[in-house]
Amino acid sequence: MSETAIWISFNLFVAFFLVLDLGVFHKKSEEVSVKEALIWTAVWVFMAFLFNIFIYYQLGEAKAYEFFTGYLIEKSLSVDNIFVIILIFSYFNVPAAYQHKVLFWGILGALLMRVGFILAGVELIHKFHWLIYIFGGFLVITGIRILTQGDAKLEPEKNPLIRIIRKAIPVTPNFVGDKFFVSINKKVWATPLFLVVVTIEATDLIFAVDSIPAILSISDDALIVYTSNVFAIMGLRSLYFAIAGMEKYFTYLKYGLSAILIFVGVKMCIGDLYKIPIEISLMFIVLTLSVAVIASLAHNAKHDAKK
Repeated sequence: MSETAIWISFNLFVAFFLVLDLGVFHKKSEEVSVKEALIWTAVWVFMAFLFNIFIYYQLGEAKAYEFFTGYLIEKSLSVDNIFVIILIFSYFNVPAAYQHKVLFWGILGALLMRVGFILAGVELIHKFHWLIYIFGGFLVITGIRILTQGDAKLEPEKNPLIRIIRKAIPVTPNFVGDKFFVSINKKVWATPLFLVVVTIEATDLIFAVDSIPAILSISDDALIVYTSNVFAIMGLRSLYFAIAGMEKYFTYLKYGLSAILIFVGVKMCIGDLYKIPIEISLMFIVLTLSVAVIASLAHNAKHDAKK
């Protein structure tokens, strides 16, 4: 199968599942159970695994390693994104029944934004190779910043985009079902639910600035970068409902993410002197995430034992 055919087939596959998700499985706004979330999380991980096998037979072992490593990086970084989404839903007091719809449209927007980011990033690196050092340095700084910054403080009302929306269009004081816009006295009003979507989009834009350079350190193939990114994001909704409320079990995750970002940043910066094998990168990422999760579980087990 040609690369063009893979691009077309993959995008048709994504479009099909998006329509199936909102048009069939979640036609009505309702709370997503943990059981359903775990099932869909497993489904998306399994589909990513099948696509990885497809890449192996179509494009070779090296590309398959690149896809899996990129997917793992994006998946691990998306966990941090999930905790911010939890804060956003808590700040706006979004009812559980509406959260899936918000995440659907929020992630759809994130997919569209990231396509532009990925294609632009790959093209820039191909034309201006020196940018790889800037991306690498940025990732190292970001990794260090994660270690030094405190807990995230969410203040959506200070977001310039939210301020612009409030000035451009009136916003209802309360939710109006699961609607984003309503008509009141022949005038269009936005609802707080629309502000939630905008906040999630803006948050993902910030995360994309970190994650896209990170995956570009693994591969400069637009197809590999794009597909691994999409699979990680498509599984983000179900992963959110699966781990929401479990933040305490990821106490040391930020240290693992910090180490990964610093590692891939250094990998980009020294790439012209020494190219770290993709297998080594994959082993480092898996080991780092494993240590972070195990340390978090041990910490919480010790904490619970003292109660």
